[in-house]
Amino acid sequence: MEFRSCYKYARISPRKARYVIDLIRGKSVNDALRILRVTHKRASYMIDKVLRAAIATANENLDVDVDSLCVTQALVDCAPTRKWQRCRPRGMSVPILKRSSHITVVLSKKSKGIKVNSINSK
Repeated sequence: MEFRSCYKYARISPRKARYVIDLIRGKSVNDALRILRVTHKRASYMIDKVLRAAIATANENLDVDVDSLCVTQALVDCAPTRKWQRCRPRGMSVPILKRSSHITVVLSKKSKGIKVNSINSK
């Protein structure tokens, strides 16, 4: 059984969030929480929030042991980018891009016979 949680329109660049999400992909839930707690990146707070939401979803299901779950998929996708212009000298303008992202975490039971998916999204 899979447990999924998403954080839509997170105000962080997908490139910056992927550095942190790559650290927890394929790890057990306890190890992932421990890694996020000591990682000094702004994205680690957001990913920790998504991971805890997925754990809470799994905890509502009574026949699942939360300690036996692992992060099978962890994705960061691009969300809409806010764009506007900034005035520069000599009548020119420069675009300003404020990027945002969608963060998705999927948990499932770890099994010895099943290989954990490692998806590299770009």
